[in-house]
Amino acid sequence: MIAAAASAGHGQSSGPVPAPAPKPAQIDRNGVLILVRSSLLALDQANKTGNYTVLRDIGAPGFQSNSAARLGEIFAKLRNDNLDLSGVAVIDPQLSLLPQIEANGLMHMAGFFPSVPSQVNFDLSFAPVNGQWRLFGISVSIGQSGPVAPEPPPPPVAQKQPAAKSAPAAKLAPAPGKPADGQSPK
Repeated sequence: MIAAAASAGHGQSSGPVPAPAPKPAQIDRNGVLILVRSSLLALDQANKTGNYTVLRDIGAPGFQSNSAARLGEIFAKLRNDNLDLSGVAVIDPQLSLLPQIEANGLMHMAGFFPSVPSQVNFDLSFAPVNGQWRLFGISVSIGQSGPVAPEPPPPPVAQKQPAAKSAPAAKLAPAPGKPADGQSPK
């Protein structure tokens, strides 16, 4: 499995106050498609060109704290493996985590693009910047394209069967007026 991720670092307070539960994001399907596809296509173009400045520049200010060189290091494995993400332009993503607003205000979503022989898994975070969602965190990995059936169990070991015993012959009821089993008629 190939995995790469980049995100902005934010300090977390270590107070005992529990974070509020995430709430569903108010975004339609087209908005989700635009954010997912544009983010992954920007990563694909950065990997193909080795130039991560556009990927960096489309991100939120916190994401931009990563230099283009640092993003190149983070995604070097994907780039060196020549991972082609261009299929995300035409395949619809399947979301495993619907867009939700986290306690920190970021919109988080995750899913995959089902393709053969491998699927592209993604986990994305976006920060609100001037009324727009901008890339804040991105994680991409390659996985299997579908469920894999378990290996069949090994065939049962042939056991030597004992010779079959012949069953005792069934006794028939005597015909009327005939003695049964050697009994004499009365």
